[in-house]
Amino acid sequence: MVSRAESAAVTRRALLDAAAELLDLGGPEAVTLREVGARAGVTRGAPYRHFAGKDSLLTAVATESWERIGDQVHTLRTDPALSASEKLCGALRALIGVGRDQPHRYQMLFRRRGHRPGERGEGLDRVRRQLCAPAGDTAAAVRAAGRFQDEFLAIVAALVGERNARRYGALLLTSAHGIASMEFSDGLDTDTWRNTADELVDTLVRMATDAGDTT
Repeated sequence: MVSRAESAAVTRRALLDAAAELLDLGGPEAVTLREVGARAGVTRGAPYRHFAGKDSLLTAVATESWERIGDQVHTLRTDPALSASEKLCGALRALIGVGRDQPHRYQMLFRRRGHRPGERGEGLDRVRRQLCAPAGDTAAAVRAAGRFQDEFLAIVAALVGERNARRYGALLLTSAHGIASMEFSDGLDTDTWRNTADELVDTLVRMATDAGDTT
């Protein structure tokens, strides 16, 4: 016999999966609790018993997205068969791959939020404060994004050393974000640039490797 807790977990899983599908299909505007419930095949009131509102639901989707990216990067970092440069290449491509395959989700993850005085930081701290997050309680999403960044930073440090890791890590992340944005807008596929995202990632990794050789 299925317990109430198990039934609730199944319902929550179905709601999160439905919300992620709607987000990928049409962006945040396509996600409503009513449509999510209908797509998940649950009762009309079920979404409201699990999530305070649309923002709460999207925050949960964002958290899971960062957790998956963090898991990917962790797997790369701890793979003994890969070189340091291969790990970095894989991490950058994993992030850009989200922008390529799930552009609406990617844009939500990196949506810029307004800053209050005193909130601006430097390097990875500043990037972390700008991460996703629909309005609402975003602590879990920020922790998940922070885990990704810590894993990524460890990969960068293996190439450029601890002293330079934060500076190069921020440079590499912002560069990857720019590559993903340009690829999404077809800005790379022009006669002016004649580069692919993968070629640019290879260039970034070579730059980081060269920096490591000289430090």
